[in-house]
Amino acid sequence: MNVQGVFSFDVHKYVFMGPVVNMKSRSLAVIFVLMFFLLSWSCTNTPWHRDQADAYLKKGVALLEVHQYLGALKELLEADKYAPDDPEINYHLGIAYLGRGLRDLALQRFQKAVLFKSDYSEAHNYIGAIYNEMGQWDKALPHFDKALANHLYANPEHALYNSGRSYYGLNDYDMAMQRFTEALRQDRFGTLRSEIEASLGLVYLKQSNRPQAIAHLERAVLLNPSLYDAHFFLGEAYLDVKDKVKAKKSFQQVVELAPQSPFGQKARNYLQSMQ
Repeated sequence: MNVQGVFSFDVHKYVFMGPVVNMKSRSLAVIFVLMFFLLSWSCTNTPWHRDQADAYLKKGVALLEVHQYLGALKELLEADKYAPDDPEINYHLGIAYLGRGLRDLALQRFQKAVLFKSDYSEAHNYIGAIYNEMGQWDKALPHFDKALANHLYANPEHALYNSGRSYYGLNDYDMAMQRFTEALRQDRFGTLRSEIEASLGLVYLKQSNRPQAIAHLERAVLLNPSLYDAHFFLGEAYLDVKDKVKAKKSFQQVVELAPQSPFGQKARNYLQSMQ
């Protein structure tokens, strides 16, 4: 909230003359204030405080691993009391807030994490992903670039895939293709392969390359049959090449997997028109 936008006042009205203080007294006052802040800071920066923070952090991370976001949030907020400037605590708090659907609070925590650790690739990736979700592609891309600039980043495929989505949102399909292709190469364990294949299919659709689009979308649904959006776009691609039998099958998959989604409704419309 902009306080100045709520309260309007004349600053001179609140200026008053107090007793005259000599320079020595002022210097002593400044020293006492500095000592107070140093003592306050040291009171939260002891080995005991670190041990307490680590204990709560460990419990919070364990709860995150089993998707117990509320319990994780409680533990991590306790950890935060003992080590408020810890980047790892703030990072995991961001994940816990996201799990609770609190996107703005999550974003604040991820931003705090990179404030205390500028090369925190995982936190940068989350910040970019949140901006992607908000459709703010230009804001997202610098964070993916920062994540990838860290050569110790263990999972560059995540930032590569997400930056590909940003470029796709910006209609820069050549760069999107480049990032998705590199993400596929870096994805050693195949954890993102189905999503990357589907995304490559969408890029080829935008470039009017139906054969390549179909090939990638087919691989996507083969790897993960639950990707109803990939089934939908595959159905449209089949229609474009006049293969109504396969198109019908794809749209039926969409209706079965996500009947209440916008894709499900569109798939039903296609099926009705094909009767």
